[in-house]
Amino acid sequence: MRASDPTPRRRLPVTVLAVALAILAVSLISAGRGAPLSMEAADEDASAATTGAPGPLAIPDGARVLVFGDSWVYGSAAHVPTQGFAYVVSESLGWDATVDGVRGSGYLKDGIDGPDYGTRIAALEPSLDPDMIIVEGSINDRRLYPDGYTDAVTAAWDTLAATFPDAAVVILGPAPQILPVEAATAAIDADLAGLAAARGWWYISPLAEAWIRPANYFEVIDTGAGNDHPSTAGHAYLAERLAASLDALSELPEVSAEAPLGGW
Repeated sequence: MRASDPTPRRRLPVTVLAVALAILAVSLISAGRGAPLSMEAADEDASAATTGAPGPLAIPDGARVLVFGDSWVYGSAAHVPTQGFAYVVSESLGWDATVDGVRGSGYLKDGIDGPDYGTRIAALEPSLDPDMIIVEGSINDRRLYPDGYTDAVTAAWDTLAATFPDAAVVILGPAPQILPVEAATAAIDADLAGLAAARGWWYISPLAEAWIRPANYFEVIDTGAGNDHPSTAGHAYLAERLAASLDALSELPEVSAEAPLGGW
């Protein structure tokens, strides 16, 4: 994995109804301490929120992967940033990873260490030539949403697709930093799911999959000095959930053009 660069350009190695129902289920339960962090503790009925996926996701061994996003990708509140989920999942899956996380950044919002998503994407080097791109977040847009949001996402994704036309793109929706899930965060998740479906890109929704819920909230989120970011253990858990969701996407059944309507 590539070494850390402290400059702003850090370079390191559905449906809407389904989303709404999952969010409602989480919101109706009061937050509290509970189950330990494990995949076994996750709701067995939570399914991957993928919309309009073009078929199984193929990730080659030793894949070149760009993980792009905000402070969660940066590794905020982990003991050290390189214990953030993006680094952990990259190492565990053997990726040649570039981790590009800017604290506070979003599609509409400039970050602490760099500008908004669109500007950052435009500055990416085509020579990265990733096999797969994961674009995470962002809850940072929730205070500015919805004015200009769709246009900003569309412009950023147009640039991404033009710069890396051969890369598989996975959009990782926002995860809740507080419970109940804020209305703007839920709306952002739904918008991103729809926009990804329109492009035939894979979509993973931590909201629909209930990655963070009352039973494990205080095990995942550091509400103290971490300022509502994942703890080191929380980042490890998120890496596990992301790996499982990517594995599920890689096993999606192909849809035959000659299959009868409503069947595989």
